[in-house]
Amino acid sequence: MSATLNWQGEADTQSFAHYLASYVKAGDIICLAGDLGAGKTTFTRYLAEGLGISGNIKSPTFTIIREYQSGRLPLYHMDAYRLEETGAEGMGLEEYLEGDGLTVIEWPQFIEEDLSTNYLWLSISKGQEDDRQVHFEGFGPRGKQLARIIEEEYC
Repeated sequence: MSATLNWQGEADTQSFAHYLASYVKAGDIICLAGDLGAGKTTFTRYLAEGLGISGNIKSPTFTIIREYQSGRLPLYHMDAYRLEETGAEGMGLEEYLEGDGLTVIEWPQFIEEDLSTNYLWLSISKGQEDDRQVHFEGFGPRGKQLARIIEEEYC
């Protein structure tokens, strides 16, 4: 199941992220693909806000992963960009991917072979000014369930 959303500015990004935060549960994985500046970290910031996580949500580009424990669920925010050539083998990512929180992965295409079979994939592309087009697709039973919820209730 896949569909496309149109965000007309940052308020739509916030609205969707808060909506999705109300449905995610421990063990869920959200993959965020898109060019630099597409809004992956901004989306994650609003998703964290929707989970009740306060504080500054920053891109984990250099640390690869940042953990936030103060919300309804732990949030594990990953950036796989620097793993393009080395992959994720031996890094212990499975502890996060199969863990007790929500895992959000920016640049997931670089570790796609390391992902479980259950995830929601969001491809974000920039339009004019602050507009974004977001194609989403669910993989595995849980990813497809989230995609179905979005398509039936949000679209």
